[in-house]
Parts: sequence; structure tokens; C-alpha cells
Amino acid sequence: MLKRLPVVYSPEFKYHRTSPQHPENPKRLEVIIQRLKEGILGQIVEFFEPDPAPLEWVKEVHDINYLLRFEEACLRGRSFICGKENEICYDTYEIAFLAAGAVIDAVELVEKGEKFIFCPVRPPGHHAESYTALGFCFLNNIAIAARYWQKKYGRRIMIIDWDAHHGNGIQNIFYEDDQVFYISIHENPRFSFPGTGLAEERGRGRGEGYTLNIPLPLDSGDVQFVDAFIEQIEPVVKEFKPDGLIIAAGFDAHQDDDMAYLNVTTAGFAEVSEIVRSWREEFDFPVISVLEGGYNLEILPTCVAVHLKAMLDIEAEDPEDF
Repeated sequence: MLKRLPVVYSPEFKYHRTSPQHPENPKRLEVIIQRLKEGILGQIVEFFEPDPAPLEWVKEVHDINYLLRFEEACLRGRSFICGKENEICYDTYEIAFLAAGAVIDAVELVEKGEKFIFCPVRPPGHHAESYTALGFCFLNNIAIAARYWQKKYGRRIMIIDWDAHHGNGIQNIFYEDDQVFYISIHENPRFSFPGTGLAEERGRGRGEGYTLNIPLPLDSGDVQFVDAFIEQIEPVVKEFKPDGLIIAAGFDAHQDDDMAYLNVTTAGFAEVSEIVRSWREEFDFPVISVLEGGYNLEILPTCVAVHLKAMLDIEAEDPEDF
């Protein structure tokens, strides 16, 4: 059992302000951080303040003209960019760099010996494309950190995205790359935003075969969700042999989250987290878990708690966990 829980987090994430009715709002992190300070997690958590991502590394993923448009929109007091769902405020540009920097800092921590780190960041990132914001995402936090890890340390990286919605941004950024393996398990894209992530999308050029999409039918529940990890993802982990793993940890597949219809339970998230922990132990690679979706404020902190306890091999002590 790991005895520490390193968490890279900044209270300043709340300064990315969205309207009260917007699903991606500061309360998401408020309820998560409150839960991390309670019970056994509160006894072992250690918080690390992140630094903003250096522009040179953000430009490894994002087009400079998009970054300039993003910054200008914030400074001019615009309320959204690239679509009304992508709400912004004056501080959003800086906070997005801070969120991306948190995951880069997590890479540095694992390179110094940490085995598991959690990054509860916002704004989220997996929908952000190189050239545009999309789906509440402005900078692709995970892609920036994966590129940093890949280029600075020469690591082969695997990304497992279990958010209910396909991470189109991550996929497209690494679609021709054979050193970053992207795996996404998500709701059937024919019925779900953003409409990408079909099984036949497998990569291109030298990256062909290094993208694995597992679209699930509506109402699939825990059995299909967990079976996909055992039957489809585990063989890929064994074959690819990553030097590091990043989880795009979205919890909107939960049965009580209105943003999707996959009907995964809290126990389902715990089970797949236990599976990932077993891979970490067997193949000895570090894991960085990065928050993506999850919008039901009552169930989100519980989902995060059971995920972290499973990753740390801590038995759930709270009846409400399951």
C-alpha cells in the first residue's frame, strides 16, 4: 500500500469563473478538495502548488495563433471562445496555463520517484485541439504533459481516457505518433459528443495501431466497462510496455451524472482503478491521474475518493463509497 497521496493543486483554479448554471464550475474542485481532506485520505494527502506551463511546451501542442486569440479574448472580457459552451473570464488564459503546468509538475515528481499522483485541475483539457477550444477545454493538459514527458525524458507514454466522452483532442495530437499510445473508452460517438472515437480510428502513418477506441453502448453499466479493461486494454499494456501512464479521469460515466448514459457505478470506477494499480505494480511504471469530466457535485467527490483509494490499495472505509 502506498502511504502518501501527492496531489498537484492550486486554489487559484477557482478563478476560471463560469456562469452559475455552467456544468464546469469551481464547485467541482471545492467538493473534491474537501473530500481529500477527510478520513484516511486526509491523513496521507500532500498538496503541491503548481507552476504555470512554460509557453515553449504549450506550443509543442497548440498553434500559436490560437493561443494569441485565446489570450486576447480573455483580456478583452469576452464571455466565450470557439463556441458558447466554452465560457471564459479575464483570468481563464492564465488559469489554463496553471492547469497544464500542474500535470507537467506531476511528471517532474514521478521522475523523482513518485509512483502515483493526482491532479484535480480545471479547466479540463482532453477535448482541446491544437487550434481550438472545445467542450469546456482550452489547453490540452494531458497532451502537453505527455509531450513534455516524451521529449524531455524520452519516455513511451500510454494515456487511458475513461471520461464518458471521447478525447478527440488527445487522439488527434498523437494520431501519427508511435511513442504515445492513446486508449479511450467512451459512450457510442454516434449518440455522444464530440462524435469521434469510432473503433476504426486507429492512428495514421507511423502512429497506425497506437490509438485504441472502445465505444460502449448506452446503458452498458459496470460489466462491459470493466471487461473492456481486462479483455481489450490489458493486452495492449503488456505489449506496449509504457514507461509511464496518464489517466484522463473523467467520472461523467457514473449512473447519476446527467452528462452521459453509460450507467457506471462507483464500484465500477473502483474496480478499473484496481486493475490499473495492478498494472502499475506488475510493470513498474508511474501513474498520473488527471481530472477531466464529472459534473454531479454529490457523487463526484465519492468517485474521486474510491478511485484514489483503489490506486493506493486502501480499502474503502466509508459505507457511502459504494
